[in-house]
Amino acid sequence: MDITVIVPLYNEAESLPELEKWIARVMAENQFSYEILFINDGSTDESWDVIRRLSAENPAVKGVSFRRNYGKSPALNTGFARAKGDVVITMDADLQDSPDEIPELYRMITEDGYDLVSGWKQKRYDPLSKTIPTKLFNATARRVSGIKNLHDFNCGLKAYRNKVIKHIEVYGDMHRYIPYLAKNAGFKKIGEKVVHHQARKYGKSKFGLDRFVNGYLDLMTLWFTNKFGGKPMHFFGLLGSLMFFIGLVAVMVLGGIKLYHLCCGIPARLVTDSPYFYISLTTMIIGTQLFLAGFVGELIARNSSLRNRYEIDEELNITKD
Repeated sequence: MDITVIVPLYNEAESLPELEKWIARVMAENQFSYEILFINDGSTDESWDVIRRLSAENPAVKGVSFRRNYGKSPALNTGFARAKGDVVITMDADLQDSPDEIPELYRMITEDGYDLVSGWKQKRYDPLSKTIPTKLFNATARRVSGIKNLHDFNCGLKAYRNKVIKHIEVYGDMHRYIPYLAKNAGFKKIGEKVVHHQARKYGKSKFGLDRFVNGYLDLMTLWFTNKFGGKPMHFFGLLGSLMFFIGLVAVMVLGGIKLYHLCCGIPARLVTDSPYFYISLTTMIIGTQLFLAGFVGELIARNSSLRNRYEIDEELNITKD
């Protein structure tokens, strides 16, 4: 099969028939073999009934319906597990993503050799309250992830080589960072394509401003787990040792000053009367706790089933017993 189109959705009953016809027309014009996976994320409208009807009319239409609303990441992960196409396209159900982009995205994967191609809605039809935070968010994501050529990490319109989606796990709200997840999994040929952004035709946006706050937290989590997830002592141990050393030096300085005053017969207050003594002591205690946290983290990592998790791309002349 050439293409799998994955469409996660929540309360998009009005747009689904038009989207399905649009995708089917593009596929027929380019003679692609395809399937459409509608992932119904616990919709409370008639979305699932519409999907049933579309599936009866077009055998290429398939669907999965969640019992309740879980979010976009679980929906995408479910679609990835079921996708059979050589190239997998994801797009939103609100008609803001154009299926006319599919042929070029397919070509970039199959001919140009990209592992992942992300859409860039260079000209957006969104209010400033959404576009300005989006620009700041993407600038931060580029900096942290090291993927300098992407302008829109969160664009729903993306194309993947099938191998990519089978080797990444999308959870929580990590759909915003699928290019970063792919890079961490060893798929580094990541491209971008300027795509047409259309104004929403039906319904209203399901995302609020809280996604930007949560997005930064998720980005920090992803960065930390990728960099230190398998070696927590390198982070906590280093930071803890540094804090303990600073606190120890500070205590020694306070003690040295006290001894100097005693030797010279200079009146001096008790070391314990100085607030710097308690600051130094607290620094040493926090440093010790951080070091122990790293030690416990190492014990957990050593007993984790993922401690030696790595992906083999190809093998040659290997005989397995």
